[in-house]
Amino acid sequence: MSDTPAGTGHGRGFRPYVRMTARSREEEHRASTPLELLFDLCFVVAVAQAGVRLVHAVAEGHPGHGVSGYLFVLFAVWWAWVNFTWFASAYDSDDVPYRIATLVQMAGVLVLAAGIPRAFEGSDYAVAVLGYLIMRVALTLQWLRAAHGETGPARTAALRYAGGLVVVQLCWFALLLLPAEARTWCVLPLILAELAVPAFAERRHMTPWHAEHIAERYGLFTIIMLGETIAAATVAVQSALDESAALGELLPIAAGGLVIVFAAYWIYFAVPVHEYLTSSRQAFLWGYGHYVILGSAAAIGAGLEVAVEEAVHHAHLSTLAASLAVTLPTALFMLAVWAVHARHSKRGLAQHLVLPLGAVGVLAASFAGHAAVPVAGAVAACTVAAGVVLAEKRRPAPRET
Repeated sequence: MSDTPAGTGHGRGFRPYVRMTARSREEEHRASTPLELLFDLCFVVAVAQAGVRLVHAVAEGHPGHGVSGYLFVLFAVWWAWVNFTWFASAYDSDDVPYRIATLVQMAGVLVLAAGIPRAFEGSDYAVAVLGYLIMRVALTLQWLRAAHGETGPARTAALRYAGGLVVVQLCWFALLLLPAEARTWCVLPLILAELAVPAFAERRHMTPWHAEHIAERYGLFTIIMLGETIAAATVAVQSALDESAALGELLPIAAGGLVIVFAAYWIYFAVPVHEYLTSSRQAFLWGYGHYVILGSAAAIGAGLEVAVEEAVHHAHLSTLAASLAVTLPTALFMLAVWAVHARHSKRGLAQHLVLPLGAVGVLAASFAGHAAVPVAGAVAACTVAAGVVLAEKRRPAPRET
């Protein structure tokens, strides 16, 4: 076995064991690993479960219950992914213990996904919390292993992470012992406690996450959310076609939804963001803000399913409500991407107004009746086109030689 530091062991082939120390923030060509991509696939299952429950609740005329349950479940899924991703960016050693710990966390994600229906429909969080426990045990051991390989402030930060995870997880278990009516009031404080752990742990030492790696990881997770949207829309249209529904009612929704998804992709990946992530404060605000970006991206797919259900008269809601199920998350995605992700590269009032005005246009499309989704898609496409034109105008002209 070798005690080569983790930061120097990469790129030289797999080794059974390396001493876990921080990877370099200046490491070149740092990209997502196959193990991280496999880890992400587990979240496809969890996101799909949350989306299905949201569709059923909204289509049955219970949007309040559906949205609140979706937001809570999405936080659990997203925060589990965030915990793993930022740790891996700083301490991925890719040896046997690390791979086994990641496998355990993947198992926890699947248990969490299995508990989503109970949490959504009956406020029974036992299975979901068990899944979180499995993930937390593995991640806590990872942080303790990192602390063992570090000294000074880096060791203190790793120990704070481990301790924070244990304390908050114990609080989630205590939540299960409370009466059902009291749990609702305790969820928000526990979510805030979860979000406070990184700030507490990194108060005096910033863990060496890699800016380009983190930007890529969030981009890939955004693609997963948009992929869920495509899959949800496909299943919805297929189900409707199986019942001999009219193509004239479904094709515009499918086409408009596809344009919206492609526009969302274009808007998010228009400019690189890693150069902005230079401090923990900037990275935390950017990373936490992605909860809205990712949640709205996945909700677009649920909205498309609702729109299909309404078009074939299977939903218990109005055409306007079904349209809003698509246009609201689309507009929210545009606003969130501008506020959290894209505005740091915008120059001038015109560039800054493109996404907010596009969001207003998408919301206005809600009143186009059964044409709302294709109209919203057209507005999204125009928003992309306007952004491209303005960016090209501000591009400096090439120097003549």
